[in-house]
Amino acid sequence: MMTFTSLRRLCLIGWSLIAASAWAHVDANTTQTHATFFSGVLHPLTGMDHLAAMVAVGIWSALALRQAWVAPAIFVSAMGGGIWLGSVGFDHMAIEPMIATSVLVMGVLVAARQTLSVRAALVLISVFGLCHGAAHGIALQGSATAAPMAGMLLATMLLHTLGVVLGQRALAQRVWLQRVSGGAFAVLGVALLSSFA
Repeated sequence: MMTFTSLRRLCLIGWSLIAASAWAHVDANTTQTHATFFSGVLHPLTGMDHLAAMVAVGIWSALALRQAWVAPAIFVSAMGGGIWLGSVGFDHMAIEPMIATSVLVMGVLVAARQTLSVRAALVLISVFGLCHGAAHGIALQGSATAAPMAGMLLATMLLHTLGVVLGQRALAQRVWLQRVSGGAFAVLGVALLSSFA
C-alpha cells in the first residue's frame, strides 16, 4: 500500500523530470574529452535521456520477456554499431529527437508492460540503441579508440542490469509502481521532445 510519504516522493521525482529537457545531450563540443575508458564509462551517465532509456530497457525486459537479457543484449549490440557510425562521421538531425522518443516509448512500454508485440518492441529497441550509440559516437569523433567505446558499452550494460534488477525485485509484483515509473519515463520523454518543438 502506498503511503503519503511514498506518494510525495514520487510526485517530487515526477516534477523534477518535467524540467529535464536541459539534460539531453550530444556534447559535440567536448569530443576531445572522451579519450579514456573512464571517460567512456561516465559519458552515458551524464545525460538523463540516455540514462533513463537504458534503465527503462532493463525494466521493460524484466517485466515483459521470459529472458530478461534479450532486450539489453539487442540494445547494446545496436549501440555498438551506432557508436562506430557516429565516430566515423555519421550525423543526422533526427538522432536527438529519436533519443527523446526512446525515453517516451520505453516509458509507455514499462507502464503497460507491453503495448506492442515483442518482435516490434525489439525492433524499436534496436533502432533506439543505434541512435543512442550514434550520439555517443559523435562525442568520440577525433578520439575514437576502443577504450572509450568499451567504457560506454560497459556503462550501458550496468544501467540495463540496474533496470532488470529494479524490474524483477521492485516492480514485478507492484502494478501501481510499474505505472508510476513508466509514466515518469514517459513524462521525461515528452519534456525532452518539447525542447525540439
